[in-house]
Amino acid sequence: MFLVSKEFTFDAAHKLIHYHGKCERLHGHTYRLRVTIKGEKDEEGMVIDFALLKKIVQKKVISVLDHSYLNDIINQPSAENVAEWIWNQIEYLLDTPTHYLYEITLWETPTSFVTYRKDLSDKTHHSATSSR
Repeated sequence: MFLVSKEFTFDAAHKLIHYHGKCERLHGHTYRLRVTIKGEKDEEGMVIDFALLKKIVQKKVISVLDHSYLNDIINQPSAENVAEWIWNQIEYLLDTPTHYLYEITLWETPTSFVTYRKDLSDKTHHSATSSR
């Protein structure tokens, strides 16, 4: 099995409602996003073409979120909720007989990030880990 990843960046603003701290005020981030695919090589020797992965993420995620106000798109746009939203936008386009969406890591800052991963024991359940 191989893990194939591609990274992206986008800028967006948000605020956290009913949160008591500085993030309740309007602020922005330059987000860094890593999308990881897991699978076996195909007859061309690739798990997934990087160009195809880029096209999917650009169309379904970056073009929607870049320079946006996340609260207009995602309810309570914490890093966890943004990562889950991203997953839901692209998972169905990346699940094939030979590969699938394995993990999304989203950085709000260089040292604060969340990783969202599918729990393979239950296709309807996802697990999340955070580093704050």
